[in-house]
Order: sequence, then structure tokens, then C-alpha cells
Amino acid sequence: MAPRSLLVVDDEENLRVMLSAALRHYGFEVMEAVNGREALAAIAERRPDLVVLDITIPRPDGLEVLRSLRAHDDPTPVLLLSARDDVSDRVRGLSLGADDYLPKPFNLEELIARIEAIFRRIAPKNGTRHLELDDLVVDLDACTVQRAGEDISLSPTEFRLLVCLMSNAGRVLSKAQLLEHVWEYDFGGRASVAETYISYLRRKIEIGGPKLIHTVRGFGYVMRAEQ
Repeated sequence: MAPRSLLVVDDEENLRVMLSAALRHYGFEVMEAVNGREALAAIAERRPDLVVLDITIPRPDGLEVLRSLRAHDDPTPVLLLSARDDVSDRVRGLSLGADDYLPKPFNLEELIARIEAIFRRIAPKNGTRHLELDDLVVDLDACTVQRAGEDISLSPTEFRLLVCLMSNAGRVLSKAQLLEHVWEYDFGGRASVAETYISYLRRKIEIGGPKLIHTVRGFGYVMRAEQ
């Protein structure tokens, strides 16, 4: 199996070089970028498996790079880094479509663990190949989604959230349960992250079709076909 490819984007040269060398030691293929323009070009041309992206890079900054990727339906997994350990920054990054967020300074082993966790979450699952509800079909092997035969483009996080909801169809899941199962980490207990992604999913999978994601006030969300 070919090694996983990572793009490390950071304008702090010493940190970028040291981090890239360490990731290569762990068996990853690593490329580098120093600003937002280089990052977007590298993602488009070289298609890394995952991007380690510092928020404070210049021209444009990391959040704008992330916003641009998701606006163009690019599902490349993104792990954000930032020296600003601010909950609002984490929530904003996750709401824009980041797969994880790690404040600086960080332990290298924790970074590796989070990268591996992202790869586990996006890996095709063995067993049941499809999930179906009404006219919505999820292919777990190909990581594709269709409704009424029409393809729907989802980010990796949106896809994981949809799989979580559909795997528990008919069962009410709290926001805390969604955060635990979809993100695996405690992001400050901010329920707004789950709310934001539920909103994203609804806009994508419920256009032109019956409602599938239902709010159970005071408890959470449940996925079921309308009767």
C-alpha cells in the first residue's frame, strides 16, 4: 500500500520543516506550503490525503483556505493548527468543515493519533455495503450519497454524520452523542458544532424531497422517513 500523503501548511519555517521530517519518520509522504495560495495550488495539483493547516498563514489565511475548499465541494480532510487556543476559533473552524483542530504547542504523538483517527473515520467500512432510507442511499464502500438517483456531494464530516444518523434510524441521538461518534473528541462541549452540521446536511439531502432529519426538542435528532 502506498504511504498516505500529507500537505503541511505553516509559515513558521522551523516548525514546518521539523514537523514534516517527523511525519516522514512515521511513514507519511509529506509536501509543504507556506501560505494559502501555495496550499490551494498544491491541493488542486497533488491531491494530498490530508492537510495539516495552520490558521494564521498569510494570503489567504487557513480558515479562508478551508472555506474555499468546502465551497468547491472539495472533501480533502483538514486538521487545523493554531497558536490561539480559543474555543470560538475551534467552533468556527469545525463549522467551516475542518475534521479536527489541535492548538499549539502540541505533542507530536497526539498529532499522529488525530491524523490516524481521521483516516479511520473516513475509511470504507466492511460489512453492510449500503444504508437506505426512503429514496436516500449511502454507499459505505464508495463513500457516495444519492437521493432519488441524484448524486449529493458531502464533506467527510457531513458523510460521517449522515452515516451515524442513518445507522441509528428511528433512534433519537443527542448532540453530545453526535459529537462523540462523529468527531471522537470533546470540542469544549459546543453543541453548536452539531447544530451547524445538521443544518448543512438538511440543505443538501432534503432539497426536493421529504424531510428525513427530525428535531426532537429537548432531546436531539432522529432520522426517519415521513409517514
